[in-house]
Amino acid sequence: MLLHQINARVLLSAFGMSALIIFVQACTPDHDQDITISHNDQKLIQFVETAAKGKGLSFFMLPASDDFSAIPQDPRNPITPAKVALGKFLFHETALAVNPKSNKGLLTYSCASCHHARAGFQACLPQGIGEGGIGFGHTGEGRIKNNEYTNQEIDVQPIRTPSALNSAFQTNILWNGQFGATGVNVGTEAAWTVGTPKEKNNLGYEGIETQAIAGLTVHRLRINNTFMMETPIYKQLFNEAFADLPVSERISDITAGLAIAAYERTLLANQAPFQRWLRGDYAALTPAQRRGATYFFGEANCVACHTGAALNDMQFYALGMNDLGNNGYGNVYNTNDNQPEHKGRGGFTRKGGGYV
Repeated sequence: MLLHQINARVLLSAFGMSALIIFVQACTPDHDQDITISHNDQKLIQFVETAAKGKGLSFFMLPASDDFSAIPQDPRNPITPAKVALGKFLFHETALAVNPKSNKGLLTYSCASCHHARAGFQACLPQGIGEGGIGFGHTGEGRIKNNEYTNQEIDVQPIRTPSALNSAFQTNILWNGQFGATGVNVGTEAAWTVGTPKEKNNLGYEGIETQAIAGLTVHRLRINNTFMMETPIYKQLFNEAFADLPVSERISDITAGLAIAAYERTLLANQAPFQRWLRGDYAALTPAQRRGATYFFGEANCVACHTGAALNDMQFYALGMNDLGNNGYGNVYNTNDNQPEHKGRGGFTRKGGGYV
């Protein structure tokens, strides 16, 4: 998931997508080991328990990625092993890239082009590039514009690519929360503009599902039914994942989006050192990390906004972050200050002159 450079002049951000993953990945602890609790750990435990308001350390624990019953999910899109397996394939599948603006881009990009696993499932660049990008590097930092494309042909995001990590803990998706028919978007139906991706809110799903369905069209991806039907593993997975639907409805952009969303909900930072520490491995945190956590949960009170297992909430904040186009980020494309994405929550709701 990861709060890197967020680029919107008035980013009224629901911090759920980035979820402030403040500690790097590590291995699962041995719960049977005999660990002595130091004074500093006792102090941190006190702060964390106070922040949990009576719910205990488990309030901040992320579930295991295969513990589907513990992962927040859309009741209309229950997580299943077959659906997650299908979604994982589709997330990385360049065979979905069948709707490019240029034939040069045919079968050359996927969801993972902008949501790179080793970059915390975000772009690891100021601006993600889908079609019209080449290269990746080790963590996505090496992706650049293909010079065979014009600036107008490439598929880029006007602000920082949000991470898919820990997104299960958001009811609504994107920095402005525009995707999702539930949660904070109840009552915003007038902003679900026909002919735009926001229209997909009318399907009635939560944010992850809505964004995954809408994102296929936005990012020039499409389910090729013939290919899917002729590829045994895909035919099998679609049939298993959506066995409750008529055969004729099992393979579509909507079911593909639902499968991708189910997979994305399992992307959790549950092996981070802080998560290990919560589960009793007090050696998981370095002294510097422990001091940082003590400030985070104590004197600095960062936890007032960054709370719960994903260290997020679904509120929106006027932070005054920089735009991509005018602050020394290098080559950025097709973005300007007047785009609604740069107005935060107000750019979606059209209320408050771009401010909430």
